[in-house]
Amino acid sequence: MNFSKTNEGQYDAIVVGSGISGGWAAKELCEAGLKTLVLERGRMVKHIEDYPTMHKDSWDLPHGGKTPNEIVEKHYSKQKRWGFNETNRHFYNKDSDHDYDEVKPFDWIRGKQVGGRSLIWGRQTYRWSDLDFEANSKDGYGVDWPIRYKDIAPWYSHVEKFIGVSGEALNLPQLPDSEFLPPMELNCLETHVKDTLTEKYKDRVMTIGRVAHITEGNKEGAGRSACQFRNRCERGCPFGSYFSSNSSTLPYAEATGNLTIRPDSVVAEVVYDADTQRATGVKVIDANTKEVLKFSSRIVFLCASAMASTAILMQSKSDRFPNGMGNDSGELGHNIMDHQLGSGASGSYDGFNDKYYTGRRPNGFYIPRFRNIGPQSEKVDFLRGYGYQGSASRKDWSEVIAEFGYGASLKKEILNPGGWRIGMGGFGEVLPYHENKMTLNYEKLDQYGLPTITFDAEFKENEIKMKEDWKNQAAEMLEAAGCKDIEIYDSGAPIGKGIHEMGTARMGRDPKTSVLNKYNQVHEVPNVFVTDGACMTSAANQNPSLTYMALTARAANYAVQQLKKMNL
Repeated sequence: MNFSKTNEGQYDAIVVGSGISGGWAAKELCEAGLKTLVLERGRMVKHIEDYPTMHKDSWDLPHGGKTPNEIVEKHYSKQKRWGFNETNRHFYNKDSDHDYDEVKPFDWIRGKQVGGRSLIWGRQTYRWSDLDFEANSKDGYGVDWPIRYKDIAPWYSHVEKFIGVSGEALNLPQLPDSEFLPPMELNCLETHVKDTLTEKYKDRVMTIGRVAHITEGNKEGAGRSACQFRNRCERGCPFGSYFSSNSSTLPYAEATGNLTIRPDSVVAEVVYDADTQRATGVKVIDANTKEVLKFSSRIVFLCASAMASTAILMQSKSDRFPNGMGNDSGELGHNIMDHQLGSGASGSYDGFNDKYYTGRRPNGFYIPRFRNIGPQSEKVDFLRGYGYQGSASRKDWSEVIAEFGYGASLKKEILNPGGWRIGMGGFGEVLPYHENKMTLNYEKLDQYGLPTITFDAEFKENEIKMKEDWKNQAAEMLEAAGCKDIEIYDSGAPIGKGIHEMGTARMGRDPKTSVLNKYNQVHEVPNVFVTDGACMTSAANQNPSLTYMALTARAANYAVQQLKKMNL
């Protein structure tokens, strides 16, 4: 099949957004022969060419790597909650240009550029299991997923083989194994804690994190090669060692000759034709000129991020959809989920003074979920579960500064690394509460004349109970491993801080209770697909990006099949 562009402004497919989901949609659609337009609201970022800090050390930067307070307060009043710095802030939105409102605290961390947050994501890459896909139906929260693990498993494999995922096979029912490259190594203290957990607990396993990093050989894309252990990933990797749209999927899409990327393109709405009951394309505002443009296509993929994609649907009003496209259920904008994090425990360890580690590993350890995974699980007073991410390291020579050392003694101390310390933080599932929502504020318009978003969402009793458990369990496990000076910490991170926002246009079996069907199609407008975080029906406790990729590839291939059958 060979679709072709028939005239200026008309394409076979339009993809809104160029991040993790948008890049995958572009690759799959272009490889299938569709002339595809990718619309990105932010600026162009070219792989390597537009990574200005990728090789710079702190002394090469105007402020030593820190962003001056006056810049932070003026432009990044909300983005600062995540902790960006001078090396990567060019990949974060300015709140001064892209503000939002919060009824309750909500962290909405965004990256507006070609590649989106695929340039700055944490790269933790985990499959979901049927424990996750069946959870809603079993405990009654939310609606049932219209798919199960068997439906998405081949697509997990499809994307993993392409992006490169390093990790260790464990054969755990709650955490299916991936198509793995060789794992990164745990250091000596992490290995000690791992062995302790194996010895003293029947339900707990520690492994190296599963990450989208090449550890052996090369992968498809723009010259992607093995990780150099620089741990400068969020600056953009010149080696393409970790997966990003810029280094991987977009170059592959471009190589087909079927890709057109248009940056600085703010999508205002999806255009609907009442006669055909299909979308005909999108309306775009040029970010620089403010000119309003229209682009036509046979299918539309919304991959702008969970909140942005849903905002576009809500703005896409017509006589047929007075409350937003595909919103017959009234669920559009509701059921906001995230992962709660920012709390756990840490401790010091006496020993291994003759051991160290090589390089700066861009990864940590992972402890998969062990709560509520079956009848054998210890009884707890909350639903669902959590995992841990963490790491161990030696304190560095900077400790000596507090001692005001000088001369020969200082030189001696600098050569001696400090003691070992280990920490682990929980990643907990958030239930899909209908009342956790986003709305559009037409009284407060942005610079493009579009409504801004207001968030009204919070963690509830189940999440609070879960967090208390994981803090206590973290401390208990560190104590069991012989750690000392154990400290429990809790930053009080609000919803959104996990940067795993999802659920605002959920998949489901019934159009009365969901926005999308099992192939990520809007129930009432089948040539519109939503495959980013908006589509998620539950949150699980694992990082969700791999699932977004698999769902996107699956939906794109289904869309191509339906186009061949003239069903769209």
